[in-house]
Amino acid sequence: MSSNDSTSKTLIVAFSLSIVCAVFVSAATVMLKPIQEVNKSLDKKRNILAAAGMLEEGVSIEEQFAKVTSRVVDLRTGTFADDFDAKKYDQRKAAKDPAASEKLTAEQDLAKISRREHYAVIYLVENDAGDIDKIILPIRGYGLWSTLHGFIALESDANTVAGLGFYEHGETPGLGGEVDNPRWKAVWPGKQVYRDGDVTLGLIKGTVDPAAGNAPWQIDGLAGATLTGRGVTNLVHFWLGENGFEPFLNKLQAGEA
Repeated sequence: MSSNDSTSKTLIVAFSLSIVCAVFVSAATVMLKPIQEVNKSLDKKRNILAAAGMLEEGVSIEEQFAKVTSRVVDLRTGTFADDFDAKKYDQRKAAKDPAASEKLTAEQDLAKISRREHYAVIYLVENDAGDIDKIILPIRGYGLWSTLHGFIALESDANTVAGLGFYEHGETPGLGGEVDNPRWKAVWPGKQVYRDGDVTLGLIKGTVDPAAGNAPWQIDGLAGATLTGRGVTNLVHFWLGENGFEPFLNKLQAGEA
């Protein structure tokens, strides 16, 4: 057998194996996609429940999430947009679409997100009497190295924090990554967002003095992560401010949403 024949057979075998492997990989991707989507949905629901302080280990996520109602809000008007399907609306995709979002000015863009989508999916929890018990809002903003994505939960007064959590970010472990620390997240519940109509809640340098007059609006700083902490403060101020959910929260409280 000539060396040319040997080389040709080797190439044919290698090419055939590549085709077979590609077919298997493609088939596996298609078959696993539904499972990945289910897991992605469950993880999102888990994070929503955790932010609201409602997550119970050992209990089905779907069972717990049955208490939560998803609604779409028009951020331009502060009213519900019930013609949108909350389960199908892709908020991240909309934020990148010029037709479904708006460019923020430098003065408006506290969270450094560049564009704000017209619509957002929010989550409501009602008590046995049918009254709103918790309001869970999606938030995002730039820290030091990355955009932090998370949820902030408010009590029925739309002012008292019920909890906060980030489910995606690329901040430095041990520094900005301390936004994941359960002890730090535990200081948020009970804090107040607004003071005299303005968003005042934010991180300070060091630890909050419980006896200080500003304590209800202050959060312990993240040691060694000044820029991440500033980013968290800025994103809270943006999303709970006039260009975020403040108009909706005001109308919700007034029964006009």
